[in-house]
Amino acid sequence: MPRYNAPFEIHVHGDVPLRADVTFAQIQEALTPLWQYAGAKSLADGATSVYEEEPGIRFEQKEHVLQLCWTVAGDEDFRQALDEMAMALNELSDRGAAIEITFYDTEFDEEEDGDPEDESRDDFIMLFVGPNPAAIMQVQRDLLVEDVVNLMERHFDGAELSGVVAEIDKLFGERFDALVNSLEIGKRPRGTGGSGGSGGGGHGGGRRPRHLH
Repeated sequence: MPRYNAPFEIHVHGDVPLRADVTFAQIQEALTPLWQYAGAKSLADGATSVYEEEPGIRFEQKEHVLQLCWTVAGDEDFRQALDEMAMALNELSDRGAAIEITFYDTEFDEEEDGDPEDESRDDFIMLFVGPNPAAIMQVQRDLLVEDVVNLMERHFDGAELSGVVAEIDKLFGERFDALVNSLEIGKRPRGTGGSGGSGGGGHGGGRRPRHLH
């Protein structure tokens, strides 16, 4: 059911590449936790965001990509819906992907006069999905390299940062090797470059701008 007076506006944002054989029925099933949370009876009914300017939940058939730019009113229990959705999308994904989830505190307004000690309950989550652990680690690695390089390029030339990128690759390689143990679960995360572009995470301080894409 729709959640009136909900403490949060929750924004879900990201693009998930899907396998070529995935059908709309499978997508609807995988996203059941989202559209049911919104009080809808189907994906078609629940794909619309509470904000008209947002595209909502869309399946781009030509590129075979699930596009998420969708806001719903909710509470902390939405995290359970996210966990269920991630597990289902793992089975449908073609490559690793990152999904950003931002919880905006609807009762907080930093422009209002009030106790300066008060803080918003905003929260930000990076959710990673993929067909296997290697694919998930790859997108985690790429986002971390992008964030670190973007930060350090304020002080160093990009060509000077190869050693930093190599150390990040080493850390992910060690994590992957520990995860694999005696199982063959894919290929190690590999370097795919480390300069330029805007990060997909956004890890700066302060309150995140609402609906920043």
